[in-house]
Amino acid sequence: MGSKAIWPIFLTASVLVVLAAPFFGLSTISPLSLLKEDESVSSIFWNLRVPRVLVAFLVGASLSLGGIVFQSVFKNELASPFTLGVTSGAAFGVAVYYQLGIALSVAGLSGSTIFSMAGAAAAILIVYSLSVGRMGLSPIYMLLAGVVVSFFFSSLILFLQYISDFTQVFRISRWLMGSIDGAPLNAWWHLLIIFIPAALVIFMKRDELNLLLLGEELAQSKGLNIKAARLVFFVIVSLLVGLVVSVCGPIGFIGIMVPHIARLLVGHDHRYLVPFGLILGGVFLTICDLIARVIIAPYEMPVGVITALLGGPFFLWMLFHKISLEQSR
Repeated sequence: MGSKAIWPIFLTASVLVVLAAPFFGLSTISPLSLLKEDESVSSIFWNLRVPRVLVAFLVGASLSLGGIVFQSVFKNELASPFTLGVTSGAAFGVAVYYQLGIALSVAGLSGSTIFSMAGAAAAILIVYSLSVGRMGLSPIYMLLAGVVVSFFFSSLILFLQYISDFTQVFRISRWLMGSIDGAPLNAWWHLLIIFIPAALVIFMKRDELNLLLLGEELAQSKGLNIKAARLVFFVIVSLLVGLVVSVCGPIGFIGIMVPHIARLLVGHDHRYLVPFGLILGGVFLTICDLIARVIIAPYEMPVGVITALLGGPFFLWMLFHKISLEQSR
């Protein structure tokens, strides 16, 4: 089946999943119950379930876009905000904010969001600095640098937990699991404000992502300013990942699994990969959050646990598959 033939089926299935997701997990909510004059049912549906689905979709789409951008910039399918330590950097920023115990807000952004974005930006800069050598950007050094940075920030988070009181430790530990349930009710609106312009910029620069994927020399011969392009993409991903982590904590492996699945379905051309991966990421995390809500009902499991259970084996499969391909050459 060609990539063009996939789109109608994919879009129809995506719309159905997003529309049906708010109804799962609570027996009193159904399409017919919303037609009745039951304020409690209507309030639960519109004030809790619908915003939660919107947050899950936007978070998944943001992490998927981050993975697509990083994999193109670093020319490595194993690159993602999680594997490069960006998520850990953002998490460390939020942990520092919690530890300081201050109230901060700038231009409508909460203190946790600002600290999270700063931590994500710092992680990207460190990984990029460690990955660039005399011969240019090294994918191998990039992965190693990402692992080191991730462990470094994770160690700092453990240190902050050690010196924190019981309440702060519980708050940080719970938040580090990654959960849509803990997000504020209006979080979808804050996500949307940054997600729309960020997604539009990435969408308009799809050709630049294609050029970066082909190599620095070819991209420069086509007139692309590589340093400027990378800077723009790094800033965008920092904003997206920082905002996502500040809202729902670090949720791993979305940026690896979704772009890889999208490439298998629509190919490597970013003109199709970017919109397809965006929607697929949103739908994927929406389904994962649905599973997290119903799998141990009436209790809820953090969605980060679900994505880790799926992403760990997926990452190992990709790693061994990549090694086997290189050995066969």
